[in-house]
Amino acid sequence: MGETGGDVNSNLLIPSSTGDPELDLAVCQWLRWDKNPKTKAQIETLLQNGKNKELRERLCCRMSFGTAGLRSPMGAGFSCINDLTIIQTTQGLYHYLERSFPDLKKKGLVIGYDTRGQVTSNSSSIRFAKLTAAVLLSKGVPVYLFSRYVPTPFVPYAVHKLRAVAGVMVTASHNRKEDNGYKVYWANGAQITSPHDKEILKCIEQHTEPWDQSWQENLPDSSPLARDPLQEITRSYMEDLESLCFHRHINMKTPLKFVHTSFHGVGHDYVQAAFKVFGFSPPIPVPEQKDPDPDFSTVKCPNPEEGECVLELSLRLAEKEGARVVVATDPDADRLAVAELQDMGRWKVFTGNELAALLGWWMFYCWDKSCSDRSDVTDVYMLGTTVSSSILHSIASKQGFHYEETLPGFKWIGNRVKSLLDDGKTVVFAFEESIGFMCGTSVLDKDGVSAAVVVAEMAAFLDSNRVTMEQQLETIYETYGYHISKTSYFLCYDPATIRRIFERLRNYSGPKRYPQFCGPYGILHVRDVTMGYDSSQLNEKSVLPVSKSSQMVTFTFQNGCVATLRSSGTEPKIKYYAEMCGSPGQGERSFLEEELKKVIDSLVENFLEPSRNGLICRCV
Repeated sequence: MGETGGDVNSNLLIPSSTGDPELDLAVCQWLRWDKNPKTKAQIETLLQNGKNKELRERLCCRMSFGTAGLRSPMGAGFSCINDLTIIQTTQGLYHYLERSFPDLKKKGLVIGYDTRGQVTSNSSSIRFAKLTAAVLLSKGVPVYLFSRYVPTPFVPYAVHKLRAVAGVMVTASHNRKEDNGYKVYWANGAQITSPHDKEILKCIEQHTEPWDQSWQENLPDSSPLARDPLQEITRSYMEDLESLCFHRHINMKTPLKFVHTSFHGVGHDYVQAAFKVFGFSPPIPVPEQKDPDPDFSTVKCPNPEEGECVLELSLRLAEKEGARVVVATDPDADRLAVAELQDMGRWKVFTGNELAALLGWWMFYCWDKSCSDRSDVTDVYMLGTTVSSSILHSIASKQGFHYEETLPGFKWIGNRVKSLLDDGKTVVFAFEESIGFMCGTSVLDKDGVSAAVVVAEMAAFLDSNRVTMEQQLETIYETYGYHISKTSYFLCYDPATIRRIFERLRNYSGPKRYPQFCGPYGILHVRDVTMGYDSSQLNEKSVLPVSKSSQMVTFTFQNGCVATLRSSGTEPKIKYYAEMCGSPGQGERSFLEEELKKVIDSLVENFLEPSRNGLICRCV
């Protein structure tokens, strides 16, 4: 976290009511710079009521770029998302782009947004997007500002298609309704990684005082440098989507019905259009969740990854309409959850790893059937993250294509995919276990819109052969070995507690000594990418890049289980990921499930210590 700093007017009259010089300066800066009456009033009220602790939390530290750029609650203060911090961030971004791209004022920048908003701070994604545009337009930078909310993947897609130098998407994805965010894409169409994130943050801190023109929210409406790319990009995206359609004749006549929920977000119109491209009848929308609603009023949590408990309306509608498959896009439509009706009225909600097994199999099957030369398989790649299932690695080993792992997050996947494409390789699929899927390479990011219609085509194809998706998943496991995985999390709102938990693991039985056992389970290897350590390597250095921005430790157990503990980059969570793998053709499922459960119970009890650390268990 950086200090507020920068562009201080030495003649400023500093209020002395807090008794804290640093806080007094921050308060004075805020009250001088903020032109949003509601957020300005929030700070004034806290000051009048002597709420110095909250003032310090809001004003004496600044957001830093994490896994997904900026993400924080909306509201007043330098640590929150609001008009002023959006302007400051864009001013810093402008200075970094100006330094990085001599042709910035020729190529321009893409800006998209979702439908989030907060009345109490007069905040909304569209307002933040227009302020972002105003900052850049005031400096003569062309801006491609969508005139309507769009799925997050439309921004990286547009960056590539329009050959812009960068893109900004204003979204907090599936976070709680109080949050918003600012995600940055580089000229290659992938999310920014280091050193760009650190350098942008430096530029933000050097240019904190807003320029007068930065507050011209309506400038995009009149500037000749502003252009609306909505129609062009939507048309081009849908045309490119056709390259993923292999069985249009089956899609057109399938008896399968589909239900789609957009979780009160942006996805409805775009998923409808995607299904039309593939020749399907329109999916049945969940009426209560079809239209944007920043309060996400019908769900406790706007994250379809939570499973059946948040898919209730979709599943009941599917039962009523006789639909066997439900596809659910999260609020910014970059993630996808899928459920399938089984015998006896039971619903199977697939995990991200299970969907990846199905989609990986399907994408390779389609590539294989359409490829004239099977020897090309040596140039075919799929990618996943280190905390995702290794099922695609097992498929790759048998089928002859390549599988690579990256650090968690599509910023790592997207940039690696771009490198592979530049080297002439073919990437057919990539995923992360948190229901993020990339089918093809039109978008170098996860994309719930394309994944939804690809799943629909796979389901229709399987149905034409009288096979369900769950049955196909079982066939995949029988062919390549059972891969039984479990992912969950604990909530922890205290960053110091999270740090303490991981530091204990690094000094478990003495200074710089990692644990050798977890309860009764012996540990074979430890990898700590936060510190760059990997005991499985001769030099004990991690092959994966060191990532100091989050905590992540992986344990390989003597019984074959691989388990990772990791802090989330976007939410107050400690996540755990664990997997047990069996051999092809061996019916070990029940044993693997039982053994995995025992290891996870021991991992939670011995390493996370929820009661002692005040961790809140995930509610399902």
